[in-house]
Amino acid sequence: MTQLTGQERATYVQNMFTQIAKRYDLMNRLMTGFQDVRWRKQVIRLARLADGASLLDLGTGTGDLAREALTAFPRAKVTAADFTLEMMRVGQKVGRLNFSSADALHLPFRDATFDAVVSGFLMRNVIDLQKGIEEQFRVLKAGGRIVILDTTRPKKNILSPFIWIHMHFIIPALGGLLTGVREAYNYLPDTTEGFVTAEDLASRLEKAGFRNVKFQRLMFGTIAIHWGEK
Repeated sequence: MTQLTGQERATYVQNMFTQIAKRYDLMNRLMTGFQDVRWRKQVIRLARLADGASLLDLGTGTGDLAREALTAFPRAKVTAADFTLEMMRVGQKVGRLNFSSADALHLPFRDATFDAVVSGFLMRNVIDLQKGIEEQFRVLKAGGRIVILDTTRPKKNILSPFIWIHMHFIIPALGGLLTGVREAYNYLPDTTEGFVTAEDLASRLEKAGFRNVKFQRLMFGTIAIHWGEK
């Protein structure tokens, strides 16, 4: 799968998430030891929403980040956008949100629409990372904030062999058992190891025009949260 590029890769990713949509949230909880719940709360804190602010949850999936935003900021105007319809259909059964079908490379929103744009486990899937960042910059208001939660390429350390085993054996086995689509959970370690480093992603944010860019590594260096301002 990692050899695919362009529209072929986009179609593969969309089909894959369609197949695992019903068990996607459960797998996220199990893969992270339920730490992803805490990370999403941190993402929303870093978005620094004012009362009544507008927020775009891009690559929303079933809407976990969007719901977290509304729990913390009930008066926020939250748009939950994704390009996999089945993920949003599953999310609608959990609780109604303002869902929108959207391609991260061609967002259907006007310039300077949102006070914050957040994403969870989206950016390693986009076929043009820099373009995806630039689109988020475009739809943000001046002073708006971007917050990205995603996997990141871990640095080599004493735990590296155990991390490798967890990613290449435990996660695919568990994913195959729960979803019947083991290939989707071979995709996770492949894209994590093929994704940019945390430092590179920070540089790309700065290249797009973001300032005060920072990041924090989590879960033995396999996860990172990045944030910055327009």
